[in-house]
Amino acid sequence: MSRRTPPSLQYQAMQSLLSNQALAISALEDLPVLLFPSLFVEVYARAHTEMLKALVQAWPFSCLPLGDLEESPNLETLNAVLEGLNLLLAKKEHPSRWKLQFLDLRNDHPNIWIEGYPSMAQISYPDVLTDRPTENCGSMMTEEQPLILLMDLTIKHGTQDALQGHLLQWVRERRERVQLCSRKLRILSDSISEIQKALRVVRLDSIQELKVNKFWHRETMKNIVPYLSQMKNLRILQFSRMRVNVTCRHKNFSYSCKYAVHLGQLQHLQELYVHKVFFLYGQLPTILRNLTLLKTLSLSSCPLKEADLWFLSQWPCSRQLKHLRLRSLPLDNFSPEPLRVLLKHAAGTLETLALEDCAITDPQLLGILPALSLCSQLSFFSFYGNHISISVLQSLLSHMARLDCLRQGIYPAPLECYPCHERWVGDFEPERFAHVQAQLEQSLRDMGTTQKVQICINFCHHYKYWTFYNLGPDGYWVVTVENLPGLSALPL
Repeated sequence: MSRRTPPSLQYQAMQSLLSNQALAISALEDLPVLLFPSLFVEVYARAHTEMLKALVQAWPFSCLPLGDLEESPNLETLNAVLEGLNLLLAKKEHPSRWKLQFLDLRNDHPNIWIEGYPSMAQISYPDVLTDRPTENCGSMMTEEQPLILLMDLTIKHGTQDALQGHLLQWVRERRERVQLCSRKLRILSDSISEIQKALRVVRLDSIQELKVNKFWHRETMKNIVPYLSQMKNLRILQFSRMRVNVTCRHKNFSYSCKYAVHLGQLQHLQELYVHKVFFLYGQLPTILRNLTLLKTLSLSSCPLKEADLWFLSQWPCSRQLKHLRLRSLPLDNFSPEPLRVLLKHAAGTLETLALEDCAITDPQLLGILPALSLCSQLSFFSFYGNHISISVLQSLLSHMARLDCLRQGIYPAPLECYPCHERWVGDFEPERFAHVQAQLEQSLRDMGTTQKVQICINFCHHYKYWTFYNLGPDGYWVVTVENLPGLSALPL
């Protein structure tokens, strides 16, 4: 017969306690602190709402991480916790045993309930807050320390998340005693009213990551951008897709200047990703001039002036850039000089470089190649979608093979693989590629490189895929289709 491990005395005591809720609630004042985490998990699993409310009132730790339980809190469970908090907030003075300062609905500590008391006791002041609570936008805080609720927010189109909406309303009604902090905020809607409804509740200086991904009109941006400039601790900004009014160029320029001023106030920004927006044109100096901590810059499908590139080349922060992507920016009519200077300044720090689908030609690449060869820290290089010949591609491969840190390179199929040596996506001819395969194979063998070399023959940014020729260890070329990652997901 197999031996069964007998339940621990602690477990037996907890089960006995929970068999009588009235007795359990009355005993909480004398319950040892180390039993609270395991008791909370058991009460949560059984959905004992009255006991749950009592536990919240007697909780001995500064933070209650609800988001880390096995299942996300549903409305019933959350209501029980909020009712417990309501009882505390209704009192004029905090009970002497009430230590709870933070209700955490994120998933930042996945194992904390398993680890129990030792880990729970170590959570004190969540990293979502860089400063102690201050007066929030639009609400007068009392001298008493407010209760902090931590939750990552998503404002989406259509019906909003019921739990999130309930929480926002709860905070809105108690804004003198409660603050809502959100480290990550995603705006996937163009509804001004829905966006403002959330931004008027959340503590704006708690937001460290902001993702905006929706077709916005100028009017939406005009109403939202003042909130953006108050996100003084923002570290990461991803801004995608904003429509331009093609019939009113003067207003487009005027609005762009206003947007740029607000964006330029985000002085703690470290990562900036901008995709398909009109307001960068001629405004990069205003936006980037004061962003002295920026280390990641991604500009995709945005109209730029050559003067914007010249500013980038002289920008002091170019010497600290670690990740740079310029994608779908037509550079064929631009001088290669600003790009050459930019790469020269960033050569000592760049780890990721993507110059993708920019229509860069042979003369332009040859102009920046010496600076590119200086990028000694480069581990990933992407150059697909550009218009270069087989001879210049061989020269590029030769230079990149000398970079010791480089592990992967993505290159365009040379012009010789297209009819009349014209580069048009979709016109790639495998028969023509067969004629240059031998040259590429010989070049790679002569270099003796261990880098992963991929020849991109097709790509689609909308559906996010690449089509590659990969030279396998057996010497044969294999065609593969792979997902197209964002800059933040590249193999660094």
